[in-house]
Amino acid sequence: MTARVRGGAFRLALLGAAGTAVLVGGCASGGTGGPTTKALANGESCASVKQQLNKLDARGVPASVQAQAAGKKISAQQKADADLYNQLLNDYLGARCHV
Repeated sequence: MTARVRGGAFRLALLGAAGTAVLVGGCASGGTGGPTTKALANGESCASVKQQLNKLDARGVPASVQAQAAGKKISAQQKADADLYNQLLNDYLGARCHV
């Protein structure tokens, strides 16, 4: 196994751990009055938002999200994709689609 492959596997594992932390953090942020549900905009459903997130996942956008969060330089397109991913994830968690 080359160093490049091992590095990629490590990054993938790290990205998965970060994604899990985001989901767990979203679930834990309900407060004492219990979590509130945010309605999805523009006729979106949990399934449609999840489908969009899956497409972005398949394109490797979470790596751009992590790079952006780490302060690394990314292209304008990667930034747009990362911002869209973050917005969709916030919508998904806010609407409690993960519950």
